[in-house]
Amino acid sequence: MRAQSSATAPTPIAVGTPPATAASHRAGTLQAALGVVAFSLTFPATAWGLEGFGPWALVAVRSVLAAVLAGGCLLFLRVRLPERRHWAGLAVVAAGVVVGFPLLTTLALETSTTAHAAVVVGLLPLTTAVFSAVRTGVRPSRTFWAAALAGAAAVLAFTVAQSGGALTTADGYLFAALLVCAAGYTEGGRLARVMPGWQVIGWALVCCLPLTVPAAVVALSYEPVAWNAHGVAGVLWVAVGSQFLGLVVWYRGMAAVGVPRASQLQLAQPLLTLVWSVLLLGEHLTAAAPLTAAAVLVCIAVTQRSRS
Repeated sequence: MRAQSSATAPTPIAVGTPPATAASHRAGTLQAALGVVAFSLTFPATAWGLEGFGPWALVAVRSVLAAVLAGGCLLFLRVRLPERRHWAGLAVVAAGVVVGFPLLTTLALETSTTAHAAVVVGLLPLTTAVFSAVRTGVRPSRTFWAAALAGAAAVLAFTVAQSGGALTTADGYLFAALLVCAAGYTEGGRLARVMPGWQVIGWALVCCLPLTVPAAVVALSYEPVAWNAHGVAGVLWVAVGSQFLGLVVWYRGMAAVGVPRASQLQLAQPLLTLVWSVLLLGEHLTAAAPLTAAAVLVCIAVTQRSRS
């Protein structure tokens, strides 16, 4: 297969933008919003998956299933290989989104509630915005940094309070997951401006197969599997819904409306996850969880509205 040719990056919407461009931005906003809904179900689905699979098996199996789906689509549509200059970016996406974030959050959810994890990972839009600023060379305003630090302080205070005065191993996994996922989101959003978003995550998943297939075989041989409805439903959702389809619409949305605007839609993700944790898992929320999530929401809203 030959290298895929690059495309011209879309320009930001402005006053007097033609209807077709305005429609494209509306479609991009809707796609990014669908991605947020898919992601908000990831932690509850992971908790379900852990009822049937071990953590390492769950992560490896979800990646293999998603890669088979993505690879089938790439082969069926005869998609050309990406250009050589894009493979480094795809490696970052693979390391952050395909392997790093799923593994770290799954290990965290062995001992953490989904509500607690949702509040901590609520910092992801802030982390992504910081990575995006560094990657693009944009210098955010003082208001941006003040709001970002306030949001981080709120989450840190919540985490310490919920963990009995000290950070736990699960909290360490969650904070590490923030960093690797933000890097993957930022690089994926950049690549999605020169190739279709589904191909970005598709190639990232496929290039991980030499790692995830052996990992799945080894993990399944050491971690016993309990076949039950929750376990199967959980692994299927995180593989198809979160790992592939959710990222497809998310990267398409970021390409259409930009990383900062798409990240703003993630304001709703922690609150949605809190709702799912109650409805699907029967978790009981402390008052601190929704209050901290709301505080982070305000901080992120300020960062998105502040100008460089």
